[in-house]
Amino acid sequence: MSDAIVSARGIVKSFQVGDRTLEVLHGVSLDVARGELVGLMGASGAGKSTLIQILGLLEEPTKGEVLFEGRSAWKESTPERARLRNERVGFVFQFYHLLPELTAVENVVLPAMIGHSFGAWRGKRREIVQRAEETLTRFGLKDRLKHRPAQLSGGERQRVAIARALFLDPPLLIADEPTGNLDSATGEKVLELLLEERQARGLSMLLVTHDERLAARCHRVVTMADGRMSGEAQATPARAAGR
Repeated sequence: MSDAIVSARGIVKSFQVGDRTLEVLHGVSLDVARGELVGLMGASGAGKSTLIQILGLLEEPTKGEVLFEGRSAWKESTPERARLRNERVGFVFQFYHLLPELTAVENVVLPAMIGHSFGAWRGKRREIVQRAEETLTRFGLKDRLKHRPAQLSGGERQRVAIARALFLDPPLLIADEPTGNLDSATGEKVLELLLEERQARGLSMLLVTHDERLAARCHRVVTMADGRMSGEAQATPARAAGR
């Protein structure tokens, strides 16, 4: 796919367990186009988490290739791959992964801190923090800016995690069961925020979910079983608007 933001080509992933080799992915291929919302479904143990870690440049494949914006990502140097992961991919996880010792604002600005040298960070700190505060305020967290994760509800933590994932305006967002740890009412509000931001920014998004109602809101759904792609289905044209 020529307009793909990220492509997996024949991805194999195996792990050594004692004297056994456990193969988790068996030649998986997948394209995510620019601006596309792709749902990824499958039973637990199907290989979904391993695949998104590889696509998000967190885990190296045993065989195969990941093309990110046309570049073979795992052939890049380690520093360049880290830069791509920090600036070009946003992650939203089921369990938030916020640093407990940092405030909401400090968690959001982490990608910017990582991406700047110490001197550059000192020079831009006030501007960056202000932008984080504005984002969190827009996300309904005006009164939670200085709160640490333990002082926030689950829905508030996930809003902070979404703000962090989007802070550097990455073209690709990977969301792994983003509402799976929330009650249905809170999850729906978080989902609406996530989809609104995706649409407004024109992001590509790979959404891992077990919820068929959520999958129906994607442009396209692919399904994994036993470490392989088992097929795909198109969402209805009304859903394909990205909401």
